[in-house]
Amino acid sequence: MESLKRKLEEEIAALEYELRHELPKEILRARSHGDLSENAEYHAAKERQRLVDARLAQLKQRLRELSMIDLSRIPRDRVGLGSTVVVLDVARGEEITYKLVTSEEADASAGRISTASPIGRSLLGKAVGDTVRVQSPNGVRELEILELTTIHDAG
Repeated sequence: MESLKRKLEEEIAALEYELRHELPKEILRARSHGDLSENAEYHAAKERQRLVDARLAQLKQRLRELSMIDLSRIPRDRVGLGSTVVVLDVARGEEITYKLVTSEEADASAGRISTASPIGRSLLGKAVGDTVRVQSPNGVRELEILELTTIHDAG
């Protein structure tokens, strides 16, 4: 979680620098070319300024949300954010390991699934021995929780 916060802070710093230093220079340079109504360079710089401003607002909001996550409220004996879960796909007889992460950190091919994904949502709050049913594009999957390591155990 700390690495995600650091990544967001770095992106915020880079975008703020662009917004406050680079884009004003581009806009001034474009303005110096005269007629703004047909000045593509000026319009492109202004549009980029709007996009950067909107992205900054999104990133700052997400950083605020992450800062409010109370790790002490994440269960110690049930699946929650940061948990690593080994499940058995009952129909296939296949064991799969998932780590539940924030949406920004999700990478399904690496087994890192978001707590907001269908599988992530179905696993939240469950314990070893529980079986969950998850709707997937290929039908309903039944997953039995075999092992659980919470964020507290991994710490």
